[in-house]
Amino acid sequence: MAWLFLVLAATCETAWTFCLKFMKFSDLKTIRFVNFYKWDGGLQILIPFIGYILFGIANIYLFSLAIKQIPTATAFAVWTASTLIFIKLAELAFYQQRISLPEVFFMLLIMVGILGLKIYATQPK
Repeated sequence: MAWLFLVLAATCETAWTFCLKFMKFSDLKTIRFVNFYKWDGGLQILIPFIGYILFGIANIYLFSLAIKQIPTATAFAVWTASTLIFIKLAELAFYQQRISLPEVFFMLLIMVGILGLKIYATQPK
């Protein structure tokens, strides 16, 4: 179950990263009480901020559950690597970014490392 929490934490970290990408602090001053709930008013500005908070809290919570059962260094390595892969996959799927053969090779190395850590990680006592 801890590994599932770790993958979910990495997914939340990925969503958190993209919320951070779309946040526009300068647009916050345009939000008023009469337009904060309208899609063309303030909702497009507020959604990244709300996502930032919610995904950040979910990420911290899920990661804290995972490190109770997985060694911290292993969990952190897998969480970071998984987040990197998820971000790259999201960029490929949603932003039509290109990927090079060396990038594929090194992402495969990351995946091999994740599998190795999952298989050979010692469980805390």
